[in-house]
Amino acid sequence: MPEGPASTPKISRPQPTLPSAPPLPPWSIWAFAFGYFAAYTPYAALTKYLSDGGNEGLSLLPVSTIASVATMLVYIFATGLHRHAGRVRVLGVSLPMPGRWTALSGLASAGIVMTTTLAYTFEGISIVFMMLLLRGGVLIIAPIVDAITGRSVRWQSWAGLALSLAALLVAFLARASFQLTVIAAIDVGIYLLAYLIRLRFMSRLAKSQDSNVTLRYFVEEQLVTTPAAVLFLAIFALLPVAAAAEVRSGFAMLGGHPHLAATFLVGILSAGTGVFGGLVLLDPRETTFTVPVNRASSILAGVVASASLALLGATKPPGVPELIGAALLVTAIVVLAIGGKKK
Repeated sequence: MPEGPASTPKISRPQPTLPSAPPLPPWSIWAFAFGYFAAYTPYAALTKYLSDGGNEGLSLLPVSTIASVATMLVYIFATGLHRHAGRVRVLGVSLPMPGRWTALSGLASAGIVMTTTLAYTFEGISIVFMMLLLRGGVLIIAPIVDAITGRSVRWQSWAGLALSLAALLVAFLARASFQLTVIAAIDVGIYLLAYLIRLRFMSRLAKSQDSNVTLRYFVEEQLVTTPAAVLFLAIFALLPVAAAAEVRSGFAMLGGHPHLAATFLVGILSAGTGVFGGLVLLDPRETTFTVPVNRASSILAGVVASASLALLGATKPPGVPELIGAALLVTAIVVLAIGGKKK
């Protein structure tokens, strides 16, 4: 892993020739954050509804991930963003090709895609509680990444870290915390490790005032993320374990299933969260600013999704401890955002 700007690895592949693009305006991060919220709310609600409706969590992953692959590829090529990627010639044809580091980041992102969807499928564990674990954990990681990569970590970051820890403590002291199963804990652990890797790469290689650098990283990472997730699922489905049977049943849904269309919609919405959430994190400002903005959107989306399902009678409303934890995280977000200055 590179340790500083001077040691950033150089990609030897031919660079795309694109006109210099001006940096995005500072307010663009809030537009991306709204898009993230708009995609995340129905994504979380629909995933929870389908899993509570008798579908095993793992069985939702194959179809939703395949739909996410298709959506992301259509978006990248229809908008012309693929031209920002590095190129490689195969049989005389120039094709977009991720570099080594963006490919590794894409693999980490694939882990995030799968663990996020799976997180909202565990029976007896609410959306808000899982979001406290996932989002609170990434908030804790943010100042650590800034410290590792040599970025200044302000007092606001440490205050936000303390509030995040308080939110997690409230969640674990609540009754719902004792319902965290082993597989759910593993899911959270993989999610946080993947984010640590991804944020480290982003901070070193992608946070730039040059929009072409940022877009190149975004496109190359996404060209790996969802295809890798499908490949992981296909390999896992071949393993002689009970959980693999659920994944195989998920692939069988492609032949026809009452929830096929809804599960495809989950994948489309997941791709939307990938686009908007990724662009929020790639803002050139420090990680202790971009992560809180990203987390704020998803936390609010999770609360809205959970409340919407409760109003429809599809699930229980969020408990008081979970709402207190969410409020603490939102407070942490405000405190952290105060320290985020344009780099």
